[in-house]
Amino acid sequence: MKYKNEIIINSPIKEVVEKFDSAENLFKWMTGLQEYEHISGEPGRPGAKSRLFVKTGKREMDMTETILSNNLPDEFSGVYEMPGIENIQINRFIELPDNKTKYVCESEFKFEKFGLKLIGFLFPGAFKKQSMGYMQNFKAFVEGQ
Repeated sequence: MKYKNEIIINSPIKEVVEKFDSAENLFKWMTGLQEYEHISGEPGRPGAKSRLFVKTGKREMDMTETILSNNLPDEFSGVYEMPGIENIQINRFIELPDNKTKYVCESEFKFEKFGLKLIGFLFPGAFKKQSMGYMQNFKAFVEGQ
């Protein structure tokens, strides 16, 4: 399952990228993030691995992030893996007039098990909505709302 979300952030690209490229800031906008632990590699660089533990409602997700590329603002991509699910995300930031920034996030989910494939097929909007929620939270954080 693939989809793309976009949002306009009312801040200059330099400020947006600085706030995005900080693991410490994840806790300020990634709803439900309980733990973030660097595992290996140079933090923020391709090949680096981290563990994220996210709790949303009754659902708990323990995932591993592997950074694929980091040449911000053009692209920050990573793969997020948990049992039976792989999520590849590509984040891009585009400078706009009037000190605004377009944030584009492309997501691709791959499901290994039939039950997960069925959920992805029946409820693709739920995945897109959750991704957009994180983007809206990031926008609010950057804009100081």
